[in-house]
Amino acid sequence: MTQQMANSHPKLRPLDVRPGVEQGHPHLLLRDPLALSPHTVMVPQMLGMLLALLDGTRDVPTLASAYALRTGVPMTVDTVQQVVDGLSKALLLEDERSAEAYAAARREYLEAAFRKPALAGLAYPEDPVALAESLRGYCDLAPPEESGAGDRAAPVLGIISPHIDYQRGGPVYGSVWQRAARAIEESELVIVFGTDHAGGAGKLTLTRQDYATPWGPLPTAQPIVDALAGVLGEEEVFEEELHHRNEHSIELALVWLHYMLGARSVEVVPILCGSFHGFIAGDADPALWRPFDEALGVLREAASERRTLVIAAADLAHVGPAFGDDRRWDDGNRAALRSADDALLRAISAGDADAFFGEVKQVSDRYRICGMPPIYLTLRLLGEVDGATTAYDQCPADGEGASLVSIAGALLRRPSG
Repeated sequence: MTQQMANSHPKLRPLDVRPGVEQGHPHLLLRDPLALSPHTVMVPQMLGMLLALLDGTRDVPTLASAYALRTGVPMTVDTVQQVVDGLSKALLLEDERSAEAYAAARREYLEAAFRKPALAGLAYPEDPVALAESLRGYCDLAPPEESGAGDRAAPVLGIISPHIDYQRGGPVYGSVWQRAARAIEESELVIVFGTDHAGGAGKLTLTRQDYATPWGPLPTAQPIVDALAGVLGEEEVFEEELHHRNEHSIELALVWLHYMLGARSVEVVPILCGSFHGFIAGDADPALWRPFDEALGVLREAASERRTLVIAAADLAHVGPAFGDDRRWDDGNRAALRSADDALLRAISAGDADAFFGEVKQVSDRYRICGMPPIYLTLRLLGEVDGATTAYDQCPADGEGASLVSIAGALLRRPSG
């Protein structure tokens, strides 16, 4: 099969698309979350409609006609073919080229001794000494605890930690991780739910690879992964395993975990959580989703046998022009966002997964809570808890201060009495 035949009905792969500027002209930045190609492709913004039409249902001549019909701008078949060929060479289409690259990347990932840190030397220092000094500095900058701490003597069963970069979220990270020190010291098993930014709807994605940090690998609890695969299906839980390679959510939490552990090690169950879009937009209820019930049953049994800490590696809102909003996020909007986030944090503090999900669904996820699946599943797994917010922040997400990512840290304790 020739590449041209394979792309007779071209389909764009799931991509991260952001607005940008190239030589003074508006462009769209296309980034591959799986990094099959390390390059960011820039496409003139006027071709955004063409990208939207690349869903695998149209051949090239039909794409040219559909683009002209929708935009009123003439489009030649040759121009469409040039765009399609360029996207294919950049491995951004679902075609033979990208399939071969995916297979090669998956082989490399599985054959490696462990899952290498994707962000070491980029988002945080690769040198262990420099990294420890950096994280210690964030602990020193941690603000006073946001809300009532409840019974400080009650054991910490879980934490909500950001997955934003340390440069912006460092003090919030420091606030929750240093307050969870005793639970980390006593832990024998750590279950980490992380956002899979490229994950399929309702997916739970596992890996048997150990996650490494600059201090070395943290062992993955293989029997628990095997048990999860046994009830959910090997093909289902490992279909998107390559997402673990570059997904930052779990990595940024495990770096903090390893720092707090010091010379000690602990087994980890790293679980990437896919999109909740189907639950938000449709009538399906995540409380009735069989894969969640079966997975949580396995995890509860495992947690009953060892001192277990559960981590949700999760940010909150993503708002402003950088995320597709028409308006800037000014002071008034910031206050409204804080109010909406406070409602989520109250549900978290009450250990109420249904209320947490309901708050997001009620507004059709207008604030784009990218940490919703990890937080929801953490609350479901832990059940009744007393929660306390350790810190909250609204972090800039563009150079103009018009877009924000909100984050929070929280401790989830065993209820007193």
